[in-house]
Amino acid sequence: MNSHLKQILNRRYFLQGAAASGIALLVGRQLKGDRVRAQNNQSADLILTNGRITTMDRDRPTATAVAMAGGKILAVGSDEEILQLRGNNTQSVDAGGRVTIPGLNDTHSHMVRGGLNYALELRWDGVPTLAEAMDRLKAQVARTPSGQWARVVGGFSPWQFAEKRMPTLDEINAIAPDTPVFILHVYSSALLNRAALQALKIERNFPNDRYPGGTIERDSNGDPTGLLLATPSALILYSTLFDGPKLDTAQQLLSTRHFMREMNRLGVTSTLDCGGGFQAWPEDYSVIQELDRRGELTMRIGFSTFIQRPGYELEDFTRWTQKYRIGEGDEWFYLIGGGEMLVRSAYDFEVFGLPRPDLPPNAESDLEPVIRLLAQQQWPFRFHATYDETISRHLDVLEKIHRDTPIDKLHWVVDHGETLTVRNIERIKALGGGIAIQNRIAFQEREFLDRYGAEMAANAPPIKKMLEMGVPVGAGTDATRVSSYNPWLCLEWLVTGRGVGGTPLLNSQTRLDRDTALRMWTDNGWFSNEENVKGRLAPGLYADLVVLNEDYFSIPEDKIRQLESVLTIVGGKVVWGAQEFADLMEPLPTLQPEWSPVNYYGGFYKQA
Repeated sequence: MNSHLKQILNRRYFLQGAAASGIALLVGRQLKGDRVRAQNNQSADLILTNGRITTMDRDRPTATAVAMAGGKILAVGSDEEILQLRGNNTQSVDAGGRVTIPGLNDTHSHMVRGGLNYALELRWDGVPTLAEAMDRLKAQVARTPSGQWARVVGGFSPWQFAEKRMPTLDEINAIAPDTPVFILHVYSSALLNRAALQALKIERNFPNDRYPGGTIERDSNGDPTGLLLATPSALILYSTLFDGPKLDTAQQLLSTRHFMREMNRLGVTSTLDCGGGFQAWPEDYSVIQELDRRGELTMRIGFSTFIQRPGYELEDFTRWTQKYRIGEGDEWFYLIGGGEMLVRSAYDFEVFGLPRPDLPPNAESDLEPVIRLLAQQQWPFRFHATYDETISRHLDVLEKIHRDTPIDKLHWVVDHGETLTVRNIERIKALGGGIAIQNRIAFQEREFLDRYGAEMAANAPPIKKMLEMGVPVGAGTDATRVSSYNPWLCLEWLVTGRGVGGTPLLNSQTRLDRDTALRMWTDNGWFSNEENVKGRLAPGLYADLVVLNEDYFSIPEDKIRQLESVLTIVGGKVVWGAQEFADLMEPLPTLQPEWSPVNYYGGFYKQA
């Protein structure tokens, strides 16, 4: 804080006492004059006026205008105050009285992998009926050239469809006799038509251990049916999908740019990327690094290194901690730590229709040297853990390490935690950890209820308890496979407690008010050690903000999922514009390949 600003704040406190002596008006006028003069040391690059701005800044929670300069917030206030910062080259934009919020930050996604594949994938996210979903698949099959696949890779649930079911293999084979089709349902199963089985050479004599970690369903003759099951793990789903056709580098660059624009359309300005299966560091990050080098990123992406070689995790983390520094990169693409998979043996899976997986006996002995190394090197870390039983075993290791190598300042994170108990929340708090929660359960609503019952679903996860206990909690999606990347589906789940198909999950004691839910999506910079630079609209913080098409705070609860941005600004630059703001954004090159489903349907479902 500079000395002049300190003087202004000191005089503000003096003003409170001065009112009793009758000089408040005089001092108030002097205070306002000092504030404007201080701000006028720099004119704004961009000014947004006539907004209903929720800043998430507790010192000034609401405003009507914001000034931006050099990629940062210059000032927040009334139209009258902010327009004094207008210079000869200042661009002014009228928000039209719309609700304006800080940019949304997804604290757990798989953004990089999603961008590399966006152009290849037919998204069923938000499609209301299976009939329409299958019509889209049929049309996509017709335009998909020989040698390519038609694929639907997660982001949907059968419960969102009016028919409340998945397609059958017979239905898929009927509309796609020759084109390979791959349909992934979260990480529980995949449907492959006959052409896809042939492309992967999965036939009667195909060895079951060729794709370890899952089950290939076979008929009475021993022939594969096309159904792949994540029993005992989802590795078979990762592996078969990885063996499909890929985009070339030029197409991946374009695909990622279009995916970022889709995220900007939904109001997302930054994300924490958690790697994923077959997403190796640094090899598979060359595309996002090239876009960063070109200055073409329109989202801030903090990433974690995700292990890919079971049994060699300590070797890989040793190499990474020696070669790379935390924070390495720039404000657009930067290293935040290790995870979400630290060692394969300590990883569980969130297939709620199946029994809870138990970690093997060696999980702790595998995990301890990796976390000890990260703690010694002061690397933040995060670990995937769905179930309280898994988290208990992780915490046993963390408590042991913490006794001689403190971890309570590392901003380490438990990811997911659907069945966390109060006892383990207490342990997380004592060790200085945070919890990143997502709406994954909303895509498996019936599966969770059938297995665990309504009482457990009402606290899956116990979000209010986490907040009441003072643990940092950030929200996200875990997109793009086990859930949709649309943040408003998560916000609707937090507020209503219902799954994407409308099934009640969280109860009235667990659901959040809209302001709290939004704060978990905005003011969550703690999770990447960025709480002093983003998440709120306040002077000196990143100029990342979103003007919404409708009023989030008053729209009916079941319409929250329909919200999107009409103007998204990241680093003080317009990255998305719709309606009267459409001309403010730069057009993107046409997405390739031409037959990409995105060119015909876009991303998240929009009703015609």
